[in-house]
Amino acid sequence: MVEDKPMLLPPDCDNRTDRTADAAAGRGAAQQPSGHAYRALKTLSAGNHVLLHSSDEQQLLDRMCKVIVEEGGYPLAWVGYAENDERRSIRPVAHAGVGVGLVDALRLTWADEGIGRGPTGTAVRTGEPVIARNLHGDPDLVDARNLLVERGLPDYASAAVFPLRVDGQVLGNLSIYADEPDAFDEAEVRLLRELAEDLAFGIASHRTRVRHEAAERTIEHMAFHDAVTGLPNRLRLREVLEAAIVRSRDTHRPLALLVLKVEHFQEITDSLGYREGEHLLIEIAARLAPLVRDGELLARGAEDEFVLLLAGGGANEAIEAAKRLIGGLNESIELCGLMVNARVSIGIALCPGHGSDPDSLLRRASVAAMEARRSAAGYAFYVGSLDQDHTRRLALMGDLRRAIADNELQLYCQPKVCIATRKLCGAEALVRWPHPRLGMIATGEFVRLAEHAGLISPLTHWVLDAAFSQAYAWHDAGCRQPLAVNLSAHDLRDPLLFDHIKGLFATWGLPARAIQFELTESALMEDPGGAQQTLARLKQLGVELYIDDFGTGYSSLSYLRHLPVDAIKIDQSFVASMIASDDSAIIVRSTIELGHNLDLRVIAEGVENARIWDRLAVLGCDVAQGYYVSPPLPAARLRDWKQSSPWR
Repeated sequence: MVEDKPMLLPPDCDNRTDRTADAAAGRGAAQQPSGHAYRALKTLSAGNHVLLHSSDEQQLLDRMCKVIVEEGGYPLAWVGYAENDERRSIRPVAHAGVGVGLVDALRLTWADEGIGRGPTGTAVRTGEPVIARNLHGDPDLVDARNLLVERGLPDYASAAVFPLRVDGQVLGNLSIYADEPDAFDEAEVRLLRELAEDLAFGIASHRTRVRHEAAERTIEHMAFHDAVTGLPNRLRLREVLEAAIVRSRDTHRPLALLVLKVEHFQEITDSLGYREGEHLLIEIAARLAPLVRDGELLARGAEDEFVLLLAGGGANEAIEAAKRLIGGLNESIELCGLMVNARVSIGIALCPGHGSDPDSLLRRASVAAMEARRSAAGYAFYVGSLDQDHTRRLALMGDLRRAIADNELQLYCQPKVCIATRKLCGAEALVRWPHPRLGMIATGEFVRLAEHAGLISPLTHWVLDAAFSQAYAWHDAGCRQPLAVNLSAHDLRDPLLFDHIKGLFATWGLPARAIQFELTESALMEDPGGAQQTLARLKQLGVELYIDDFGTGYSSLSYLRHLPVDAIKIDQSFVASMIASDDSAIIVRSTIELGHNLDLRVIAEGVENARIWDRLAVLGCDVAQGYYVSPPLPAARLRDWKQSSPWR
């Protein structure tokens, strides 16, 4: 019977049939299937072969359309995927046969209007097969047929369209056309429907395999790559390094390993948080990646380390690479509104000269990176004695952490005297570490240890707590001398600093004049904008602010003029040499004049003898500090010292 409209198959046609000719024709096994059923059976058999031997989804679609045309004798077959765009279009993805251009020309849709009510759109929209045995009599397809005639494309008489269901959703369609009307009898439709279901199963299988392969690649990538930077991780580095060492041994060629330690990384994460620390690592990795050449491997090592492997490179190549990497990290990185220097210190270990196994090379390059922090070049080669020094530093870092936690540090101070009146006018707080086994550790050494171990913030907080406690004890005993505390560049980046200081004032009930703060000029110049904001907040507490080590940070007069400071301290290197050096004397005199012109008091550090004192008095310097006045002494002894000193 010829249908005027496309026919939706009833639900009972869903049952899959046995792939035999008698089942296809609905007759006994000895009977031959009809012509229509026979071509569908040939197509199904060839389709099964395609299903088993296609390597990917697109190949499956292309080959399936091809066998429908070549093995089944159908003039046209194509597969489309339904899009969820505004038009609800159907995108052709594979086709074969005569007049494939009609698929693109018709611009099919699965919307419930116009051409979307044709066989293909209806099958996709409803999810049910549609058999159209009289396309010429379908009024919804008149415009489409006229377009085909205008373009000289075939105008087929009938079509069978099957929805392709994948993971419970209609993915698209398999459309098969015939020249003759009344094509696609019931047996043929059953076989072709089974073919469409097999095709959908094949699509799902390929997609499942692709997902599995992607998951395996993801798992492998996660196992061998750093989650923060995306670079190869230490596990992958070790694997590549082991292979490179074997090649180096077999070919008698050297290799170099460079460890890049990010400076002040622990302090940055302590002050700004781990998220900003990760942002810093991501930015550094992005800047290093373009600098890596063919044959080199850049990897993420420890928390604050990157590693560069130069297979086949010696000392000269390592130096060239170190300079290249350092040069690529010149510009600062913005973190939380602060500009942070992206500096690295690079340690270099060579194979076979410094070791021939991964652990030795990594450890020794890391030790050299610690030493490189003291180098003006920013890089250093491993030398044998560094291992012992490194072990000692690691032990001291642990001891320092315990000393801070157990309150084993001691607060010292160095008195300041007004030159005009020769009277005590304050003191600078200093910290000392009497190690139980090694004795008094040099201040510069354990401050560097604190920087490397991420202990600057705990150390600063210890000094602040001790200074406020001591200032209260002085005031309670009638000694009304202010105590000055030094703040580092790291302290200025600490978002908790201001609240901690404000809390200490509230805890001890001290007047603002009891505590002063000294900030080095170099620390201020490291981040001028951020430092100015921090100083402004501190000034709100009513405290006095000093610029320490003035003359070494190259600050401009305009910048100095806008800082809310009360005094400047001339660096002791200029003061101590002002008698012997005319250049130092000129700097001291100019600094005193500059300070007074800006209405600032001027303090001279490093006053070691009476000659320096007298010269400063002539130049009009306000305050002197140094061994001529007093060496540093335990802060608790300041009152007794004052009673017995000439500086009362």
